[in-house]
Amino acid sequence: MRFLFGDHVLDTAHRELSRGGEQIAVEPQVFDLLVYLLQNRERVVSKHDLLASVWGGRIVSDATLDSRIRAARRAVGDSGTAQTLIRTFARKGVRFVGEAREAKPAARAPEMPAEPRPPELALPDRPLIAVLPFVNLSGDPEQEYFVDGMVEEIITALSRIRWLFVIARNSSFTYKGQATDLRRVGRELGVRYVLEGSVPRGGNRVRISAQLIEAETGAHLWADRFDGSLEDVFDLQDKVASSVAGVIEPELQAAETVRSARRRTSDLSAYDLYLRAYAMYWAYQLRPALALLEEAIARDPHYGPTLGLAAQCCQHLVANLNAPDRDVIGPKGIDFGRRAVEVAGDNPGVLANAAMALAVFGEDLDAMIALVDRALAFNPNYARGWHTSSWLRLWAGEANLAIEHAKISFRLSPRATEMPTALIGTALFFSGRFEEAVPSLRLAIEDRPASPNPYRYLAACYAHMGLLDEARATIARLRAVTPEVSVDLPLPYRNPQHRELFLSGLRLALGETT
Repeated sequence: MRFLFGDHVLDTAHRELSRGGEQIAVEPQVFDLLVYLLQNRERVVSKHDLLASVWGGRIVSDATLDSRIRAARRAVGDSGTAQTLIRTFARKGVRFVGEAREAKPAARAPEMPAEPRPPELALPDRPLIAVLPFVNLSGDPEQEYFVDGMVEEIITALSRIRWLFVIARNSSFTYKGQATDLRRVGRELGVRYVLEGSVPRGGNRVRISAQLIEAETGAHLWADRFDGSLEDVFDLQDKVASSVAGVIEPELQAAETVRSARRRTSDLSAYDLYLRAYAMYWAYQLRPALALLEEAIARDPHYGPTLGLAAQCCQHLVANLNAPDRDVIGPKGIDFGRRAVEVAGDNPGVLANAAMALAVFGEDLDAMIALVDRALAFNPNYARGWHTSSWLRLWAGEANLAIEHAKISFRLSPRATEMPTALIGTALFFSGRFEEAVPSLRLAIEDRPASPNPYRYLAACYAHMGLLDEARATIARLRAVTPEVSVDLPLPYRNPQHRELFLSGLRLALGETT
């Protein structure tokens, strides 16, 4: 029998659900639930009815039953809010309330010989990833809904990374239940990266294992596992998806940077110039990075990531006082930052970079915080966005909130290139917690020994603690990084007490009495 409702067709003979002629993937129990609701659409069916028909009388938790009903609604384009097709009646049950009619199964055309496999897709210039269906290792077919739901959440979370292209679920799920050759998957889908995983489940605990693989070479770029309780299935799915997205982003960025470095220098697009500059930026080679970015901007004046990173290079050169031509670089950085905002759209990375640079250059701090909040609304899993937000909150005088946002950044991306050690150390310094600040600032120096500001804050911290020998030793190390140890810094701190705390500590470290 076929049931026709709206632009949907549910075919019980072939166990297929389609919408507008396009087949919809539906879990077996969800399909059976839909069939039962359609067959009994003239009445409200109770929980007991559903358990007897769909589950064969077995005991099933309310959470499982609710999840199947939600999945059935999604399959037919309905929702728990709208309930235009499947309506819940409090303390009674559910009913299919849409207009539906029955028809005999359509005769199927004889099967034709298999068409030739479509040609393999060329790898794109931009990174593209496929998230394959995770393997259900529980041995219980009923857990497929949980595993597939997990993958859908991960796809959604990764889709918020604007520089990354994610293959849609309908394409990646064609490999469900197959033993896959990841190189073949990469060629057939035209993707450079593949994320795969497994979900063993026992009792009320679940462990999700995932690994990121470069499809062309089979190289494993990252692997991790996540444990949690099933007390709230959907909250667990969201947490895992956020964690995977937060960790994968810097791993993919690093892989793309290495890939670009291997390419011939005679064939550089704006994107590859950006990647090379990105690697130099994190090595604190700001001058050559800025030169590459300006070349990329000349090739493509509207490419947001190059404009945002160019603004960042300029602000570091000016703020860290190792740019003798900062009177020229400053206005240039402001121009890059403003142009980046104009073309950013919903790209959180561009918005965050531009906001950070423009805040240092003296643009309205509240407006820059609003830009970062906008970036995080587009992608709540963007670790660097939280890192940028933390700096801006610190400059606004909100040291405790800055520490909180820094910790969110670290939790989302514990292996990111930029650790929040300098940020947390600075926030602790402005909170007057000097002894706690010292370890973080020392770690920041180890992480990025060419960055001058952690030395300055560490020296000021030692000075306020009365450890003048340590303060002067830190100043000596700072002089090896930059000859300028001037206290005349372009500080964006809104709180004048914060500014004076830093400057007075630095004066003490330099041996100045006034």
